[in-house]
Amino acid sequence: MNSPLSLGTWLSIGSPVIAELAALSGFDWVLFDLEHGCVSESTLCDQLRAIRGTTTKGIVRVAAPAPDQIARVLDWGADGIMVPRVECAAAAESIVRFACHAPLGRRGFSRTVRATDYGLKDHPDKPLIMVQIESLAGVGDAANIAAVEGVDVLFVGPADLRHDLAHHPFGKPPEYETCLDQVLSAVRAAGKEAGILVRDVADLASHAERGFTHIAVDSDLSILRKAYQTLVSVKS
Repeated sequence: MNSPLSLGTWLSIGSPVIAELAALSGFDWVLFDLEHGCVSESTLCDQLRAIRGTTTKGIVRVAAPAPDQIARVLDWGADGIMVPRVECAAAAESIVRFACHAPLGRRGFSRTVRATDYGLKDHPDKPLIMVQIESLAGVGDAANIAAVEGVDVLFVGPADLRHDLAHHPFGKPPEYETCLDQVLSAVRAAGKEAGILVRDVADLASHAERGFTHIAVDSDLSILRKAYQTLVSVKS
C-alpha cells in the first residue's frame, strides 16, 4: 500500500513572501532551489523563517553534495535536503554522513544553531534526505541507492533524466517510462519512497497512482511566467 501523497512545489525566486504564501496555502513541503534558483543561500534563512509556524516542511536542494553547504542549510533549520545527480550508493552514503549526526553520520553538532532553536531544543530531528535520480547511471544503481540507510526518497529529475537518455553515447538506452518503473521497483523493495516533479497538475493523479508519493507541482517562476503570458495574450 502506498504512503499518503506528500505535495510540494519548487521555489526558485527566493522570496520569503512567496514561501510564506505557499506554506499558508497548505503545501506539505516546499523546495528551496540552490542549484538552479535565482539567488544564493544568503536568502535562505529568511525563507525558512517565513514558513515557520506552518505544517509545511522546508527542503533545500543544494547545488552539489558539498559537506559544508549541506551542514549549513540544515543548521539553519531546513527540514531536509535534496541532492542532485546521485548516481551510486557510495555517493548516497556520503550524503548521509554529511547530513546526519552520529551515530548515522558525521555532521558536526552545535546546540546554538537554528536547527536546535538556538539551544532551546536538545537535538534536531533527522533530516529528510532526498537524492535525485537524473541519469541512466543513477537508474542503474537505484536499488543500491535506495538500500542506503538514511536515504528516504529517490526523487526523479525528469528534465535531466530525459536529457541524459537522449544524449547517451553508448547503445540504445531504455525508454524514460522504463526508467521510472525501475526506480519505483527499487524503492518498493527497500521500503523507501519515490518522488518526482511534474509541470502540469493534470499529471499528478497518474504519477500518484503509479507509486510516487513525494510529488512537486511546478515552480513559482513558471507559475508567474505562465500567468503573465496569459495576461499579455489579451493584446493578440
